[in-house]
Amino acid sequence: MRSIERIHALVAGKPVDHLPVQPVIMMFAARHLGIPFIEYTKDGRKMAAAQSKLVHDFGIDCLLTCSDPAREVFDIAGEGSINWYEDQGPAIFEARAALLDKSRLKSFRIPDPLGGGRMHDRIKGIEAMHAEFAGEVSIVGWVEGPLALAAELRGLTHVMTDFVDDPPFLHDLLDFTADVAIAYAPAQIQAGADTMGMSDAAASMMGPRYYREFLFPRQLRVVESIRKAHPEVIVRLHMCGNTDSLIPQMKQLPVQIFELDSPTNLAAARAGLGPDRVILGNVSTITDMLEGTPEHVYEASRRCHQICGKAHVVGTGCEVPPTTPAENLHAMVRYSREHRPEDFVAATAA
Repeated sequence: MRSIERIHALVAGKPVDHLPVQPVIMMFAARHLGIPFIEYTKDGRKMAAAQSKLVHDFGIDCLLTCSDPAREVFDIAGEGSINWYEDQGPAIFEARAALLDKSRLKSFRIPDPLGGGRMHDRIKGIEAMHAEFAGEVSIVGWVEGPLALAAELRGLTHVMTDFVDDPPFLHDLLDFTADVAIAYAPAQIQAGADTMGMSDAAASMMGPRYYREFLFPRQLRVVESIRKAHPEVIVRLHMCGNTDSLIPQMKQLPVQIFELDSPTNLAAARAGLGPDRVILGNVSTITDMLEGTPEHVYEASRRCHQICGKAHVVGTGCEVPPTTPAENLHAMVRYSREHRPEDFVAATAA
């Protein structure tokens, strides 16, 4: 069974030969190719080459195009709020956040994803991946979620106080950032992405009431726009941290894959989502991948599978650290190759 067939069949509830494996890998990929991470983030073709090497050397079941939080920000507001580093990704410097002056939001426009900026660079990476792997390996496009992009434009501290100090502004900002994601996803799909990932990392810092009022409606709008226009595309949602309290509402999002970080209670999430929603990840990036042995990683992968049951994709809760021992990643892939989804169906029911 081809890698791309495996993930699409699993999401559709059809039989597969073994579990898919899709850990979040970025800086490790650049290091494995032998390039500084800044080159990975600035050149989509180098990103594609690094992801290709992962597939060939480890047998990963996807090519991932997320890299850093500054693609959309760069094209919307320029690079004034961005710090560039040699061997880590560009980062938002909150003291120079693009929306320190909230009135600037009125001047922002949705960027052209094919306009030659950093958003376009990711699309060039997808095109390179598609040229090599079309029909063989799943290509995961990526958009910043509404709150993630809002925090990158406004600054995380300011966004969190805006919930209380200026709700009307925050509603306007989240509408804008949702519109950016809605415009960006189709261009990536046209370039060859068969899966769309959306990251809304800061969501785990809010409670259910604020999530329901501010973020859930925008996430729903983004996901529904992708599903309606491209029903063949898988939608994958990632929210870093502990999302235990948000699971009942997250369940209502029509995403096919929930990528859950290791602080999230996996058993409670499975109970809340039900037995058939696909859960990816939850293996700890630090205690298992970075600091553990191959035996630890294999056992952590087994534990997650046993809790999740058949609707499961083997993977990490968040990004694999760049200095992770290669044998640990091999152990995760080996677990996926040696197990079928139905090996732990009974555990799900329990």
